[in-house]
Amino acid sequence: MEEEKEQVISLPRLGEPAPAFEAVTTHGVLKLEDFKGSWLIIFSHPADFTPVCTTEFMAFAEIYPELQKRGTELLGLSVDSVSSHIAWVRNVKEKTGVDIPFPIIADLNKEVSMLFGMIHPGQSKTETVRTVFIIDDKQIIRTILYYPLTTGRNMDEILRIIDALQTTDKNGVATPANWRPGDKVVVPPPNTQEGAEERTKQGYECVDWYLCTKKL
Repeated sequence: MEEEKEQVISLPRLGEPAPAFEAVTTHGVLKLEDFKGSWLIIFSHPADFTPVCTTEFMAFAEIYPELQKRGTELLGLSVDSVSSHIAWVRNVKEKTGVDIPFPIIADLNKEVSMLFGMIHPGQSKTETVRTVFIIDDKQIIRTILYYPLTTGRNMDEILRIIDALQTTDKNGVATPANWRPGDKVVVPPPNTQEGAEERTKQGYECVDWYLCTKKL
């Protein structure tokens, strides 16, 4: 008897186009291309009517206006049905007063979950783990975050990443550890010896030729 071969799934990678999909959501049928021209955060949660997920959805709802200021939309996902999603959203509103203003994908057949590598058998064979995909306005994957089932996500960090990505895209720079908007940014290092020798004369704040910062 031949041994079953484990299915090899190609996971999305940074810098590559996000996998195209069409899915039923709490706001009707949506496609990835519907979000073209906007930044998009697609995030998965293990299940409706669970405590950590409920706190996360309330937190995502809280930062949603800030995301919209940054031209960024939100799209949730779990393998629950659209009826379950609707009932949960209504329950959250009834019990906490918090509206969930963004759509949630009902991924019963796990089609979108598998495209995005959201199911990790080591955590759960049936539920999606807590993933975050940040996709830019050209629908390229720019950030992927994975969290275990027991750990809720940090909304402040998600906003910080969006700010950092949009700042680096606009200004052709990089951002250092713990960067916040308004902090100094990192100037890309020179790639020639002549450039290295000139770097410290260009008015930047330099530790050495390869590490220079500036204010925007």
